[in-house]
Amino acid sequence: MLQTRDETLTGVDSRTIETDRLETHLIESGDAVGEGKTVVFVHGDVSSSRFFEDTIAALPDDHHAIAPDLRGYGDSETKPVDATDGLGDFRRDLRALLERVDRTGSVTLVGWSNGGGVAMRYAIEHSDDVDSLVLVNPVSPYGFGGTKDLEGTPCFGDFAGSGGGLGNEAFVEGLANRDRSEGGENSPRKILRTYYVGPTHQFDEEREESYLTGMLDTVTGPENYPGDASRSDNWPGVAPGERGVNNAVSPKYCDLTGITAIDPDEKPPITWIRGGSDQIVSNESLFDLGTLGRMEQLADWPGDDVFPPQPMVDQTRAVLEEYEDAGGEFEEVVFSNTGHTPHLEVPGEFLERLESALE
Repeated sequence: MLQTRDETLTGVDSRTIETDRLETHLIESGDAVGEGKTVVFVHGDVSSSRFFEDTIAALPDDHHAIAPDLRGYGDSETKPVDATDGLGDFRRDLRALLERVDRTGSVTLVGWSNGGGVAMRYAIEHSDDVDSLVLVNPVSPYGFGGTKDLEGTPCFGDFAGSGGGLGNEAFVEGLANRDRSEGGENSPRKILRTYYVGPTHQFDEEREESYLTGMLDTVTGPENYPGDASRSDNWPGVAPGERGVNNAVSPKYCDLTGITAIDPDEKPPITWIRGGSDQIVSNESLFDLGTLGRMEQLADWPGDDVFPPQPMVDQTRAVLEEYEDAGGEFEEVVFSNTGHTPHLEVPGEFLERLESALE
């Protein structure tokens, strides 16, 4: 049986709910039947609900805040991820959970990184249940890796250069071994300090340990993170498999542009929040093979004409502008000198923007 967390921040509770799909652990705060809104926080890859605990602890009590652990993360049940439906498994898990929790009316979805993709997928299929969307450094609507322009054109027909075969072996091994050390360029703690935040941010020691635990609670392997892979004749020699998280966000399976086709009467307003110094989701992501090839970090890179860095931010903006042209509305908010986790790096400013979206 899954266990709830022994310790949470003041005002935050922890419990596990069993649905017909998954035993889902969540943390929550506030009044489930109060006058405020239900706010659902969806975490990103190699993380858990712990990364939103500070935010929901600070949210006014009249709102009901929920932050679940997705399958294979945190304290939720581990089940394989079918990548061939993109982020569909996570969307269906979230739907099953929201059908079980006490809430009043539709929800505000706050999706961070891959969780932003889950939130978009949920809004596409359940637009009548989404009051507003807050996307925090979200994955591009065209997925992660292997595309080269604003229309999401794949660099290769088999989507080589994206998917589960691109996981850093040393990092994955560190997760599997629950490595809490400070050594090694690819240790989980080093990745947390170097890439999850901007260059000037330093974590509070106690909170860093909680976030690191959230990373180490990631289930590794071909069915979860990073997923399986297939061989390719195209650079760099690997293409997406059919299982696992990194394949679920490969452009082979992940297409979130359907958000523009939501009925104008049901299009939720979107607040797009991003860190101006994000190194993970950016136009020159240090996790994108096109960027690394241009930096001469990878051999035999075929060049900008064939495999440029994916313009992730520009792709998102282009799709949201189309969303606006089709009757929706969005606002782009950029926090300068902030990395991939603005909710942790500039919590006051982030909470202010979130409360504005809730109003």
